[in-house]
Amino acid sequence: MKIKLVKSLIGSKKDQIATAYSLGLKKIGDITEQPDNAATRGKVQKIVHLVAVEED
Repeated sequence: MKIKLVKSLIGSKKDQIATAYSLGLKKIGDITEQPDNAATRGKVQKIVHLVAVEED
């Protein structure tokens, strides 16, 4: 699955920022390719309001 950061991390909670960093997302527009598993889906669910997800 492709995950793209579409909103800024400024003003987000520390755990949400840490989750974005763990996915490899630091700046708006960053895209990362992650495996489609339960752990990744849990991380995406935590920051769903900041990212756009494209499933392959």
